[in-house]
Amino acid sequence: MKIVFIGAVKFSSLLLDRLIEMGADIAGVVTKRESPFNADFCDLAPAAARRGIPYLHVTDINDAGAVRWIESLKPDIIFCFGFSQIMKKGILGLAPMGVVGFHPARLPSNRGRHPIVWAIALGLKKTAATFYLMDDGVDSGDILSQEEIDICEQDDAASVYRKVADAALRQLKVLLPQLARKDFRRIPQDPSKATYWRKRGPGDGELDFRMSRKALQDLVRALTHPYCGAHVMYKGNAIKVWEVKGVDAGAGDEEFGKILESSGKGILVKCHEGALLLTKHDFKTIPRKGEYLL
Repeated sequence: MKIVFIGAVKFSSLLLDRLIEMGADIAGVVTKRESPFNADFCDLAPAAARRGIPYLHVTDINDAGAVRWIESLKPDIIFCFGFSQIMKKGILGLAPMGVVGFHPARLPSNRGRHPIVWAIALGLKKTAATFYLMDDGVDSGDILSQEEIDICEQDDAASVYRKVADAALRQLKVLLPQLARKDFRRIPQDPSKATYWRKRGPGDGELDFRMSRKALQDLVRALTHPYCGAHVMYKGNAIKVWEVKGVDAGAGDEEFGKILESSGKGILVKCHEGALLLTKHDFKTIPRKGEYLL
């Protein structure tokens, strides 16, 4: 079974390595030289070159040149894991077995953008690792494999990312032989149960201290490394916040966003109930007690 592999993030690299370890026939790799929006970006070309696998750098996967290059390799199947572009029919029809995609959510729920970020930011207790056959919709094709994943209160973006990757690697060990033997199951998604997450914008990462303490903690957990980080506004500047701790502190007459304490242990800020201690952040000049983060 000849495979063309498409990907451009750390997750893509992990799955490509696993496929090579399993002896998969990788006919070619399509990747990017750079990505301005993928915090976990990874150029797969060096990994392909080390193994003598042909590769192609693209900016648009649907470009005619990319389509011709993939077609010239005559793949039986295409794997697209971590590329952040919607594929058009020109790509979807190139391989007889179609294009296998991956989405870190419990499809048909939570299709769309930034699934790990939204799952943590919304305080969800579970997500999933889902392989599916791509169609011309958004994460709407038949499911091939799905493994549920627990999200604990101690989890953050990095740990959920690892959980998703570990699940996908386990699934791939079972799914690849099934695809090679053509004895895999296709489970159609129920469109009546489909929900969609939108693209996250810069404003979604701002810590608004009128929010509940838990919501603020969830937002920081969701956006910490390997992602872009949540932020606070201080004197007109957006300052990144990477780790926080909830604290029972502050009286009822202190306004939201007021700094209650500022020390080497962190910056303690009044929020909707109690306070939030900013323990890891990018402040170069530490704000003083009595100032405000707005």
